[in-house]
Amino acid sequence: MIVREKSEVNCVDWGNGLSFRFLVEADGMGFTVAHTVVKAGSKSPLHYRRHLEACYCISGSGQVIDSAGTVHEIEPGVMYALDNHDEHFLIAAPEGDMELISVFNPPLQGDERHNFDSDEFSHY
Repeated sequence: MIVREKSEVNCVDWGNGLSFRFLVEADGMGFTVAHTVVKAGSKSPLHYRRHLEACYCISGSGQVIDSAGTVHEIEPGVMYALDNHDEHFLIAAPEGDMELISVFNPPLQGDERHNFDSDEFSHY
């Protein structure tokens, strides 16, 4: 059995927030569970080429915009799943950080970070 407190897990600055990675590839569970904090007012162009991701909002609010330009409002109690390796923008409202519980399949190694220095969607 794996039992971890937030203070015990690796915290990664992923570029526009923090990711507390509770389960990673080395744990052998076949998926990653992370507590993701998205910085207030940030806009992140994201694309997971190797991973499927589902996110459940636990606090704050924002939007996820798909490649067709469809805007989906995110607030506590809303889940979104990137079931087709979707390019998307993740936007946190300017009033405060947005917090998500994120699940990745296959699992992350645990040290991945985004790079927002180019005009492309950041990927890993």
